[in-house]
Amino acid sequence: MPTTLPVPIEFDLPEGWRAAPPDEVGAPEVAFVALCPRPDDGFTANITIDGDLLADGTTLEELADASVVRVRGAAESVTVAARHEIGSTASPGLTQRLTVTAVVAGVRRELVQSQVYMALVDATDPHRRALVRSILTATAAQHDDVLPDFQRFLRTVRPDTGAGA
Repeated sequence: MPTTLPVPIEFDLPEGWRAAPPDEVGAPEVAFVALCPRPDDGFTANITIDGDLLADGTTLEELADASVVRVRGAAESVTVAARHEIGSTASPGLTQRLTVTAVVAGVRRELVQSQVYMALVDATDPHRRALVRSILTATAAQHDDVLPDFQRFLRTVRPDTGAGA
């Protein structure tokens, strides 16, 4: 069963991308999966979303480091190609790009993951923070082509206030 997010969010998918049930695409640990309409050499680029409540004192850098360790557990090699803080003090974020060599469905692949960590502070309890992580995974050859779709997607991620868009 897919995980749920600690806070409700809403977003718009890039044109042509389609939602897929996380369990059915082998990603039961995430809350949401979107698949690119243009596979590259048998690999379908994807966007996943997951999240959790942040323990007091936990930094986005620590979470990003833990993600690198997790990916290393499933890959032949992982390199942190870039990492940058984004956002503001009130709404901090972090991006990191990983280059990954992994065997996927029996095929050795060179992949790139663009990970974006967004910390959201509860408006009613400022000590309660939630993490929403969005990840684009694509082949190294296709990554730069689908990155603009991911960036457009990220611009639409927002808390779901229940007011409707």
